[in-house]
Amino acid sequence: MTQDLAHKRPWLFASLLFGLTYPLSWQLALPEFAAIVWKMAGVGLLTFYALRKHHTGEFLLLAGVMAFWALGDGLLELDMIWGAIAFAIGHVIAIVLFLRHRRVKPTRSQMLLAMAVFVLAPDIAYFLPGDSTGGMQAAVYTLFVAGMAGCAWNSNFPRYRVGLGAMAFVASDLLIFARFGPLAEANWVSIAIWYLYYGGVLAIATGVVTTLVKRGHFAEE
Repeated sequence: MTQDLAHKRPWLFASLLFGLTYPLSWQLALPEFAAIVWKMAGVGLLTFYALRKHHTGEFLLLAGVMAFWALGDGLLELDMIWGAIAFAIGHVIAIVLFLRHRRVKPTRSQMLLAMAVFVLAPDIAYFLPGDSTGGMQAAVYTLFVAGMAGCAWNSNFPRYRVGLGAMAFVASDLLIFARFGPLAEANWVSIAIWYLYYGGVLAIATGVVTTLVKRGHFAEE
C-alpha cells in the first residue's frame, strides 16, 4: 500500500513522510534552517500535490493556499507577525475557493455553526494569551481562520473531510494562543497543535482534490 501511494501520488506520500514525522525533529540537534525546512515540507509538498495534474483554476487556488500556509509555517519560527500575515493570506485564498463552491441552500443548523465559529473563535482567542495586546492580535488573526473554516463548512466539498479539517485548523490555532496563557506548562500542547494543524490541512487538500477530480474538473491521465 505504501509503495502504491508513493508511485501514484508521490507528492502526497512525501508530504505524509515529512508531516507525520516533524515532531521527531524536536528531539534532534538540527540547524535552524533544517528544522524550518522539515516543518514547511509537510504542507509545502501539498502545493505540488494540488498541481500534479492541472495548473489552472481551482487547483491553482488550492496550491496558493498550501503555499502560503507553508510559508507561514516557516515565518512563524522567525517572526510571529509575518507568519500570521502569510497564514491570513492563505485563509483569504481558501475563502475565495470555498465561496466558489458554496453549498446551495445550506440548512439553518449549518449556517448557525459557521456563524458561531466566526463569532466565538475570535472571542475565545482574545482571552487566551492573558494580556490585552496579545489578545487583540490573536482575535484579529482568528477572524481569518474562523472565516475560512465557516466557508469550508458551508461549501459543497465533503463536510466531514474538508469542513472538519478546517475546524481542526481553528482548534490548533486556539491551542497556540492558549500556550501563551493557561496551557503554558502543558507538555502535550505542542504535539496536539501540530497534528491538529497538519491533519486538518491534509484533510482539506485531499478532500478538495478528490472531489474536483470526481466532478470532472480535469481529465485523469
